Amino acid sequence: MEKLPDKRTVDMRIISDWIEPDSSILDLGCGRGVLLEYLIKTKSVFGVGVDWNMDKISSCIKRGVPAYQGDLTEMMKTFPDKFFDRVICSRTVQELSNPAAVLLEALRLADSVAVGFVNYGYWKNRLHHLISGSHIPNEVNTYEWYEGPPTHPISISQFEAFCDRHRIRVTRRVYLRGDWETPCEHLHNLLCGYALFELTK
Repeated sequence: MEKLPDKRTVDMRIISDWIEPDSSILDLGCGRGVLLEYLIKTKSVFGVGVDWNMDKISSCIKRGVPAYQGDLTEMMKTFPDKFFDRVICSRTVQELSNPAAVLLEALRLADSVAVGFVNYGYWKNRLHHLISGSHIPNEVNTYEWYEGPPTHPISISQFEAFCDRHRIRVTRRVYLRGDWETPCEHLHNLLCGYALFELTK
């Protein structure tokens, strides 16, 4: 079986290309702060992370990454309009209790929002669900249904329909095949394994 590229380097490689040096960044669901640490070192950004998991916040602090432990929505309300240059929501949107509210609030806080997620409409997911009646484990959602946080599996077509419905402009799109590395040129909702979008209002 072909080894997938590290799941975090996918975000780092693409998102870092979108970010201007010395930008201000809010990372929603920052995890252990790996992405923010990378952006601080390579782009000299001012970055703040937020995550509900205290162990992950502790890891951020050890890395020297400013981070806040608590509810994303409540934390975002404390900032004025356009306080940040960019908000990052990488592999987080599917675990939010109210994804629409968080994304719209993110667009209030910044001129652009980067969103990355595993495409639930990917053909292997469909086939696995058809045969077994259950979701297929992947590099992001490695846990069983009874172990992990609440999830809202999302496909590319669903996300694009959401953007259309809320008049959110997609300024950049990156579609990657199931190896999370090769660009996906056609039939994105079927053949793309991982997608990244840059949004603006």
